[in-house]
Amino acid sequence: MKHRAIIDKLLGWLVTIFMGVLVINVLWQVTSRFVIGHPSSFTDELAGYLLIWVGLLGAAYATGQKQHLAIDLISKRLTEHRKRILDTTINSLIITFAVFILIIGGSNLVYITFHLNQISSALQLPVGYVYLVIPVSGAFIIYYAITDIIIIWKKSIETPIAE
Repeated sequence: MKHRAIIDKLLGWLVTIFMGVLVINVLWQVTSRFVIGHPSSFTDELAGYLLIWVGLLGAAYATGQKQHLAIDLISKRLTEHRKRILDTTINSLIITFAVFILIIGGSNLVYITFHLNQISSALQLPVGYVYLVIPVSGAFIIYYAITDIIIIWKKSIETPIAE
């Protein structure tokens, strides 16, 4: 899965860059408020928007790295074949959630905010750009879930286990 390694790096760098910008932004916010005595007008809003992007893209990245929250009490007790079925079922549920909530719901939200011409108060930025991360992160999550299913069943073909 050569493409997955490229997407992992891209997503990792994006999250790192957004997090770095978020830290610099908050440091400027604190400096302008307490040191200079004149708080910056845009930093609070930008910090909120960056936090949304870092959170959702970070969730997609964590999904790809298998660092998401999981309870594995059941899967540890299953045979390899049943574990593959359970993992496939879980990834299928993740895909279903991502399609309906993140892709469809997120796309509707983006469309509505662009259609209503909703503009952020401090940055004067269309809010649709802020919400665009919802379907984007959904696409990454779907990609990771599909490739996980492929990897699970590819391994079973390469090393079949008698059960």
